Amino acid sequence: MSEFAAYEALLFVAGEEGLTLSELAQLNRSTIDHVQACMHKLKEEYDQNSQRGLTLIETADSYRLVTKKNLSQIIQLYAQSPLSKKLSKASVETLAVIAYKQPITRLEIEEIRGVQLSSSLHKLKNRGLIAEIGRLEAPGKPVLYGTTDYFLDYFGLNDLTELPELELEEQTVSQNLFDETLNFG
Repeated sequence: MSEFAAYEALLFVAGEEGLTLSELAQLNRSTIDHVQACMHKLKEEYDQNSQRGLTLIETADSYRLVTKKNLSQIIQLYAQSPLSKKLSKASVETLAVIAYKQPITRLEIEEIRGVQLSSSLHKLKNRGLIAEIGRLEAPGKPVLYGTTDYFLDYFGLNDLTELPELELEEQTVSQNLFDETLNFG
């Protein structure tokens, strides 16, 4: 049995949770450095072979086997469930607020968005993109929301520091007005 086959089998069995370098090293009686080199080589093999439908990703300090992005249409055809449909604009906006401001309460999200959003929160929770991560120490102890590891997988991020920087709308408007003024002068 090849060492790569053992890692591949372990990652397959681990499923969506994946395994960390230390878990893989412990299970295969190896060193973390050696496992990391093997994961790099295994990822290269998956990515270079167009005949394979899987690839290896690292998110939230865990390695997982996932389907290649170019196969997303066929996977969606198979799934045919609400979980495979695109997020609505309202859900994406709600998710963005949560991702950038977490932990955050529903009331804080509604204040930022200016709309009630129990429906969006429900959809995002059902998809596993957000979760209740605690309660605020305030009257009524409102629920705090945050993103999940699945959120990182869904958007191909290792951690939240990889989120793109926000451009404030006011700055963009001011900059555009200034640029237009220069064009007329």
